[in-house]
Amino acid sequence: MIRNSRASISDVAIYPIISLVIFVSFFVLLGYLVFKADKKYIKHMEELPLQED
Repeated sequence: MIRNSRASISDVAIYPIISLVIFVSFFVLLGYLVFKADKKYIKHMEELPLQED
């Protein structure tokens, strides 16, 4: 049944390509933001759980 419903959709092959592009672009953007982040801010956030009030 599922095979028949997928076969009836026209241009069904484009959906895996679109999802792959979204997946890869998300992680490329995330990697870019991580490497461009301010190092002082990251260090400050890293030490917050260890600070005593």
